[in-house]
Amino acid sequence: MERGRRKAEDEDVGLFLDTDFPPDDSALLSDGSTPITKLKDCITFLRPQEICQSPELFPEDINLGHAKQGLLGDCWLLCACTILLQNKHLLNKVIPPDQPLWGDHEYKGIFRFCFWQYGQWKDVIIDDLLPCTDSKLCFSRCLSPTAFWVALLEKAYAKLHGSYERLWAGQVSEALVDLTGGLAEHWSLGSFETEGDDDKQQDTDRVRRRPGRNLVKMVKDNCILSCSTNSRPAVEEASELGQYHALNVLEWLEVSTMSGHKVHLLRIRNPWGRCCWHGSWGEGSPSWSSLDPLCSMDLQARISQGEFWLDEEEFVSMFDDVTAAYQVDENGHLKSIYSGHMLIYHQQLAGVWIKGYSAGGSRNSNSYSTNPKYWLKVRERGEVLVTLLQHKENKRMTKSVQKLVEDRGINKHQHYHAIALHIWKVEKRRFDLSRVLNKAAFASTHCHAYDREVVLNQELEPGYYLMIPSTYQPEAEARFLIRVFSSSSVSLSALKKPALSLPSTIGGEWENSFLQGAWVKGSTAGGSRNFPSHWCNPRFLFSVCDDTMHTPEVNINITLHQNPPEKDLHPIGFHVYKAQDGTSESKCPKKDELVASCIPHCYNEVVSLPCHLPAGVYTIVPSTYEPDCPATFTLCISHRVHRKVVKCQETLGRPIQEISCVSLMHN
Repeated sequence: MERGRRKAEDEDVGLFLDTDFPPDDSALLSDGSTPITKLKDCITFLRPQEICQSPELFPEDINLGHAKQGLLGDCWLLCACTILLQNKHLLNKVIPPDQPLWGDHEYKGIFRFCFWQYGQWKDVIIDDLLPCTDSKLCFSRCLSPTAFWVALLEKAYAKLHGSYERLWAGQVSEALVDLTGGLAEHWSLGSFETEGDDDKQQDTDRVRRRPGRNLVKMVKDNCILSCSTNSRPAVEEASELGQYHALNVLEWLEVSTMSGHKVHLLRIRNPWGRCCWHGSWGEGSPSWSSLDPLCSMDLQARISQGEFWLDEEEFVSMFDDVTAAYQVDENGHLKSIYSGHMLIYHQQLAGVWIKGYSAGGSRNSNSYSTNPKYWLKVRERGEVLVTLLQHKENKRMTKSVQKLVEDRGINKHQHYHAIALHIWKVEKRRFDLSRVLNKAAFASTHCHAYDREVVLNQELEPGYYLMIPSTYQPEAEARFLIRVFSSSSVSLSALKKPALSLPSTIGGEWENSFLQGAWVKGSTAGGSRNFPSHWCNPRFLFSVCDDTMHTPEVNINITLHQNPPEKDLHPIGFHVYKAQDGTSESKCPKKDELVASCIPHCYNEVVSLPCHLPAGVYTIVPSTYEPDCPATFTLCISHRVHRKVVKCQETLGRPIQEISCVSLMHN
């Protein structure tokens, strides 16, 4: 369809045409990585009154207002839409009421929607030109062919993301947050890990806690559930579902058979709008005869188009993940899915990880302490939810859709960094950051996850808590939002960056010297100064030249890098002593000869210490914390080089003219 003709027709009748999201391929596609690319030549954009005679926003029968998925792979969004039909105040927030509709005198073909985005509600204005094939909606629609709220909301959400194509594949939890301003958690349906594994709390993005069905059953009454498949279903009865599909859990109840046996049944709704289950509790199954006839008739009568019942065991075998959405009341307060308490207090702060400044990476990195830091002051004991939400980067995709589906995890990683949140309880505001960070965290999200938002739930006593959000990789830049929901009064504030006692070694000119060494068990692995064998460690001499500048800035930076051993990293550190006789073979030095230390010993691959040392000769003693911990290592000693400033009066003037010289050879 020609855009020019569409524009002329709409102008003739005074209808709104959204030039920011025009009815053409730019609204449909971003990079052509999905199957809708093949449909673009078949798609035309029509207004609802061109699709049916009497369009309406919502049908009279609300059951016919449920979403039905079309040719676009956005079941994750449609599952989230169900929450709007169940909550009038949320529906009115997302779709403001009293907008002129078809047939109204004020109707101009314009609609307004609101979505929650990174801490605030954002208006999205669209026209009502919708993608169609053969004069019918080709993407999402309502079960009622005359209702258009789903199709219009989908268009507004596509505009928010940049195109319809960017709605292909996503997380239900993200859409739930965008439609409610609340919170959602994403879990695996696996069994609990062993106690030993759970206690390790490994700080890696490869480890994910698996809460299992017991936790889901515990919270089901306080939340709204959806479920999804991430692989081919293991049972034949669900073979139609295929991979990567999300559905709604409408009910989860316990019934008794006539023999007294307890059965947990779940009512599931498929956004495709058709039944895809033929298991033990499918239509006409003999299992229904095991229930009281009245109970059986009541449960089967509840099933609408696209819905079906299954029992708990079938549910666990059929689905891989569950998303639990927190209920939000009319005042915007969240209801805890764990306790049922209303979390009436809410605060949020925006932050950013900046490369070379505040993007410190995980606790595996020596730069972890440079990450942004926040104070949480808890005034009285209560339940506290802290979330870390990162901003999405819409990077251009280059993979084929087949590869994108097969490698779905990496597709998600294209948009997000692996993030985590750690919390330490501190006694007072004046504290030693190094000592705090070398202790185990009081609470954490347990691993770095490639999710838009990670959630930490904890019952907290009154006091101060230090919170540090981080990415797994250092130097990963992103904006983020810290949100706190609590049942008791709390205050959230950013920890001001303290004035450094020593300037950073970044910048200026530096000369590096590299020294290799090894801690050998029974020989040179002497351990820390807590042990008599400390002076058995390798020792290295270096000298500092006279600094005629006489400035107190950093002039030496020492870095100790341990080569990863066969098992875990050793806690490492080093001490710097004044070498009185100019050799490293002197006896154990006196306490007053110690001039600098990189302590406490840390389980890091790299530790470093910037310092200012007067001219002279020094000895470095690198060590592990305990003796007899074998490993090889590298020492890097960086010396700042001072250059005299050359005064110059050069200024910008006329451009330099190029002169071409041609040499002629005369015969």
